[in-house]
Amino acid sequence: MASTPNDAATGAASLPLDHLPEALRGDVARAWDDYLQAAAAAALEPVDAARRRALAAVWAGSRFVADSCARAPALLAELDASGDLDRAYADGELAARARAALQGVADDAALAVALRRLRRREMVRIAWRDLAGEAALDETLEELSALADACLATALDLLHGWQCAQSGVPRTAAGDEQRLVVLGMGKLGARELNFSSDIDLVFAYPENHDAAGCRVACERFFQRLGQRLIQALDAVTADGFVYRVDMRLRPYGSAGPLAMSFGALEEYYQSQGREWERYALIKARPVAGDRAAGERLLELLRPFVYRRYVDFGVFDSLREMKAMINREVRLKELDDDIKRGHGGIREVEFVGQAFQLVHGGREPRLRERGILRVLATLAELGQLPQHAAVQLAAAYDFLRRSENRLQAYADRQTYALPEDAAGRARLAFSMGYDGWDAYAVALAEHRRRVHGDFEQLFALPQAENYDEAEHDLIAVWHASLDAEAAATVLANAGFDQPQEAVELLGGLRQSRACRASSAAGQKRLERLMPLLLGAVGGAEAPTECLRRLVPLLERVALRSAYIALLVENPMALSQLVRLTTASSWIAGRLAQYPLLLDELLDPRTLYRPPDRARLEAELQARLAGVPGDDLEQQMEALRHFKRTNVLRVAAADVVDAIPLMVVSDHLTWIAETVLGGVARIAWDDLVARHGVPGYVVDGEQRQAGLGIVAYGKLGGIELGYVSDLDIVFLHDSRGEAQQTDGARQVDNALFFARLAQRIIHILTTLTASGELYPVDTRLRPSGASGLMVSSLEAFARYQHQEAWTWERQALVRARPVAGSAAVAGRFEAIRREVLGQPRERAQLRREVREMREKMRSQLGTSDPAEFDLKQDPGGIADIEFMVQYGTLAWASEHPALLAWTDNIRLLETFASEGLLPPADAALLSDAYRAYRAAGHRLTLQDLPARVPAARFAEFRDRVLGLWRRWMEE
Repeated sequence: MASTPNDAATGAASLPLDHLPEALRGDVARAWDDYLQAAAAAALEPVDAARRRALAAVWAGSRFVADSCARAPALLAELDASGDLDRAYADGELAARARAALQGVADDAALAVALRRLRRREMVRIAWRDLAGEAALDETLEELSALADACLATALDLLHGWQCAQSGVPRTAAGDEQRLVVLGMGKLGARELNFSSDIDLVFAYPENHDAAGCRVACERFFQRLGQRLIQALDAVTADGFVYRVDMRLRPYGSAGPLAMSFGALEEYYQSQGREWERYALIKARPVAGDRAAGERLLELLRPFVYRRYVDFGVFDSLREMKAMINREVRLKELDDDIKRGHGGIREVEFVGQAFQLVHGGREPRLRERGILRVLATLAELGQLPQHAAVQLAAAYDFLRRSENRLQAYADRQTYALPEDAAGRARLAFSMGYDGWDAYAVALAEHRRRVHGDFEQLFALPQAENYDEAEHDLIAVWHASLDAEAAATVLANAGFDQPQEAVELLGGLRQSRACRASSAAGQKRLERLMPLLLGAVGGAEAPTECLRRLVPLLERVALRSAYIALLVENPMALSQLVRLTTASSWIAGRLAQYPLLLDELLDPRTLYRPPDRARLEAELQARLAGVPGDDLEQQMEALRHFKRTNVLRVAAADVVDAIPLMVVSDHLTWIAETVLGGVARIAWDDLVARHGVPGYVVDGEQRQAGLGIVAYGKLGGIELGYVSDLDIVFLHDSRGEAQQTDGARQVDNALFFARLAQRIIHILTTLTASGELYPVDTRLRPSGASGLMVSSLEAFARYQHQEAWTWERQALVRARPVAGSAAVAGRFEAIRREVLGQPRERAQLRREVREMREKMRSQLGTSDPAEFDLKQDPGGIADIEFMVQYGTLAWASEHPALLAWTDNIRLLETFASEGLLPPADAALLSDAYRAYRAAGHRLTLQDLPARVPAARFAEFRDRVLGLWRRWMEE
């Protein structure tokens, strides 16, 4: 075992060095000798022999720790005796230690001394645990950040109190005391502070109000307070410094005021905020002062940082930042810089934060500060391949540990790899490698992977060097060719009506939106148009496709982030052309709601609509990211959820990825999920105001509930793309004490009436994203003249005693879809009772037939060349009326009919129960499917549900034949 030079003098005070690289042993031995002399002078015993092997490794990695122990051997003795070298601190422990260390401090000078001593002790402890292998990277970064938080918060509390004593207390207009808000930016904000990092701060305060009793203006008060805080931390004294403070991330940089009011900050970012400032604010966190006010400030700034649409426009700005970084690396020769060089820490952070800026407005889970959590979330969301996220996280861990080891050596901010043999040996050893060569190989591999992902992310997906054909298309867009030459170019690109396409482009170019577009927007549009025209030229009907795209392009011309989305994502562009060609309805929805464009990014989800369970999970996740008391945001979230998922169904429909019956299933599931979400929102809102509705029966207190019953297409699981929702509201309140239990009690009848009104309001209110669904409640008892909400008892009484035949026909397709499970169960029982009653069949047949004949005369087409799929003889309504007649006529003897509400399964049950020949049931089912499939397709082309009379002539004749046999003979 190797020993120190003074073994003869100290005997047992030897230091094992055999586990250290040869190049490091001399420095460590000399540091040990200095420490022994200092310990002897202070009459202290050297650190215990059991600690010395770890000590040698730590001192080999950090001259700062070795010098600190030699200068103050009592520091090492205290750390050793306390056990703090062997454990991580609990949450809040650093803050408590900071308060204890500063207790009794009475002025700025004493504060500076106490802060520096606290900082040295804790930095020695953190460095020791890191270099001794006792702490993982996340613990080290968290504790370094917690130390900075503790120093900032404790110092600011003292300084604020002293300044209030000198100048008075700053207050808001409401008379509340104001405190400075300190936002930690960058690594401090993300709780990822490195060993010798600057701390980037922004100072703010709630209001610029001149309060009575405060002898200086708020602005001056907080600027002076900020200056004192910076001085306490940043000044270099005989005890060193605490943190170098960088304030350049504040508005206007070094030229701006040191502290600004919340209103001034919000105004600045809204009117003058730049892309790099969005990037900087991703990690912002209140670290000292009034942290609750700081959270409110960040919420004010959130719309600036995270745009509510998918913001691919950020890539252009980030490319400019990337180019600046590359120039800096080249000019300053930073290839050996593990932060700024190729494949360094900054590139890992850029990859994660680029996705945050692009998707964070729509995906709350990406509003994280820590890069490792961001990478994990990106993998979960499918935005990054799993292997790429794992590789980037591993590289980040390696690079950040290397960065800490570089900086822990001399407590100096550096990112440069060492060039001397001792420095290389030190870094390799502290990172756990046998030598520099092995470390360098691992470093190079991590950097190669990071830089590859970085370059791939920020490279333009389309070549910057356009070929000749693309240059010709640019010339067409710029109108630098005459009409004949432009038409020739478009014809060569595949356009079927090139002259008309030239006119469409001319109208788009001269549109108000395109002419008003910014320079950046014009540049992006110029990049998009040759790509778009090339893609459209390869479509089945290019000119019609272009005609459908023009409204969308006009809509997004002033919002160039959407154009950037299409430029940056060739897949999205190709899917846009594909769907626009297939469906004018889809094209219209995209033009009306451009937020839907981001659904085109991934065909794996675009053409695979989620099932009912996944829809529920998706809506819950969307609403979880919205404050519970913000109805406007909840309504927007519901609308976007509905439109997104209906688009997925339509996309899958037009490419024949799902069959007709499944299309209606998906559309029905979407509506049911929305109704469930709306009912929960409305219920929670009213319960918060009035309490839970209850009632008493036989002395037992029970909770009342509301159920939503669907009729028509929703009830029959046959919803279409533009269907209304036919719904009825029922409650189960009865007996005595029918009232809510809150502080503002109301009768249950009033509660449920308001609840139904609230639900309808959320569904039908026209917002910026349109309405959720049109709602029809006329199928409730007594129709439009009846109560909006009926009790189950009143509903049963009406159905048994007063309902018309057509109302019982409607009940065939009725089923509960949202709200109380108890109400749903009781409704099902009432339905079975009503539909299962024996009926006089001749009278029933006459009443059903007369109602159908009346509908034909009022709603059918009078043009013999056309066939209205629903209302004309032999169409959908005839089949539905036959099914309803059969259910009402036979259910008393065949209760299996009461299990279903959809026509296809009822027809199958007619056949299985022997009520209808299987061939007739199959005919009606096939005709029904064919009619509905045609109706769906016509809706997707924005056409009425009418076809040439000859198209379904055979189906129509055979359906009419069955109608006559069933209903007329």
